[in-house]
Amino acid sequence: MVTSAARACPFLDVAENVLPQWGIEMSRLQRPEKVRYPLIECAGSARELGRQHGEQAGLRIRAFLGFLCETLQLDDRDVERRARRFRPLFEKYCSHLIPEIVGLAEGAGISFEFALAAQLRGELGQLSDGACTTFVISPRGTLHGKTLIGQTSDMPAEMRSFGYVLHLKPSDRPELMMWTFGGQLGYHGLNQFGVAHFANALGGGPKWKFAPSHYPLKRLLLEQSSLTGVRRLMSDFPVCSNGNYVMSDGSGGILDVELTSDGPHFLEDDGSGFIAHSNHYLCSAYACENNFNVSLPDSFPRLKRMRALIAAEFGSLTVETMQRILSDHDGHPVSICRHPHDGPSDPVLPNTGHTVAAIIAEPQSGRFQIASGNPCETPFIEFQLETFPK
Repeated sequence: MVTSAARACPFLDVAENVLPQWGIEMSRLQRPEKVRYPLIECAGSARELGRQHGEQAGLRIRAFLGFLCETLQLDDRDVERRARRFRPLFEKYCSHLIPEIVGLAEGAGISFEFALAAQLRGELGQLSDGACTTFVISPRGTLHGKTLIGQTSDMPAEMRSFGYVLHLKPSDRPELMMWTFGGQLGYHGLNQFGVAHFANALGGGPKWKFAPSHYPLKRLLLEQSSLTGVRRLMSDFPVCSNGNYVMSDGSGGILDVELTSDGPHFLEDDGSGFIAHSNHYLCSAYACENNFNVSLPDSFPRLKRMRALIAAEFGSLTVETMQRILSDHDGHPVSICRHPHDGPSDPVLPNTGHTVAAIIAEPQSGRFQIASGNPCETPFIEFQLETFPK
């Protein structure tokens, strides 16, 4: 049901008209082997990157903004007003992204404020969504002696329609690739130095506060050359809400960071040679009953299952192994490969939500594989950086 307030959003008609078409195309009209997220490639200065991005993804960007207006029950003036409040934070902590946001607005034919709103998403309403199960495996756990890292991305079903793979070749910063959607400049991905990150929501923890969103940080992480830079950045960059990151770099280092509005908590490999995470805290500061009570109930068995599957084949894990693990249905429908169900909805993820992407990266080889939707139903498609550590 579309609210009267949301009706004032200039992009709502785009969302209403395009979403059903994309949903049918991706779920019923195309054979499974044909389903894939499109690739958008951009090169040049920051403003040129943004303009090219906006031109190629304009329809998805405008549809996403319409969806954002509807779900947050905001009209265009509310969205622009709320986004405008965050501009000083972007200028202070990530000013080099401002020209790219300007270019994004130009390319997509939207205002700067709406382009900025795409970098804030649910933070405009102080809301989080998504579930996800993440992993990172050190070189000693894999058959070929190279890191594997990735996740399932469990989100409202509509998000699948806005997604694409974004390959950026900046003139003055590292080449990078990410899965993203709706004009977001930072999301899950890897760069030419082998730095990669994937993320998932957390239940409870410190309260929301006025600070930058996670999305510009996700982009800045892909401008680092090692986990040393990652640690420094995450210690200095404030965020408004809480989330977890699994990380790796080209040296084979792995790391988990539970990043909260009160600061980061770094979790090292415990000697097992891999890290897995779902949607509840593991750090001693916040791994408590109060936070567990507001975490997705299935987070706990999902994490146990992911750890068991990785441990069972540790030392011989391959991309193909991880494709199979990300398709696992133990606990179906709220399994690692998540499906819609008739059970109760959760504030973190509605019962209509499902795995809209499954991603596996080989950061030391510059390869990025992604399944568009549930990996039990759609194939993994490989993408490749042009420059990467040999």
